[in-house]
Amino acid sequence: MHRAIELAHEAQKQSEVPVGAVVVADEQTIGEGQNQPIALDDPTAHAEIKAIRAAAQNISNYRLTGATLYVTLEPCAMCVGAIIHARIARVVFGTADPKSGALGGAFDLMKGGEFNHHFEIISGVCSAECANLLQEFFSKLR
Repeated sequence: MHRAIELAHEAQKQSEVPVGAVVVADEQTIGEGQNQPIALDDPTAHAEIKAIRAAAQNISNYRLTGATLYVTLEPCAMCVGAIIHARIARVVFGTADPKSGALGGAFDLMKGGEFNHHFEIISGVCSAECANLLQEFFSKLR
């Protein structure tokens, strides 16, 4: 999670919402990402998507079976969809997103069990640090 927080700081320096993500498999980092939708003019350039893409390219496989995704903010619906399709085993996130979080913040896509893949969810890791980073970022915008 500490590397994901470093990536969130990097995103913030680029005036992006400070979110960072890291994919780990077999105790090795295989993908990293930070929010870049503004810089890339790409609404899908969330930290999770970028980390998943990098991991898949790194191992030459779109299935990330057994991998863990660490992310500073609860994933949105788009990112949860990518997590499901990548077959990630575990998602560890820092702080909940009550406005668009799709793992219990605004709603819970995994609650019903309809999907063909399920993953472990661990929330609240480094929560205060992740939340403070976002709060500081948005307070400067106001």
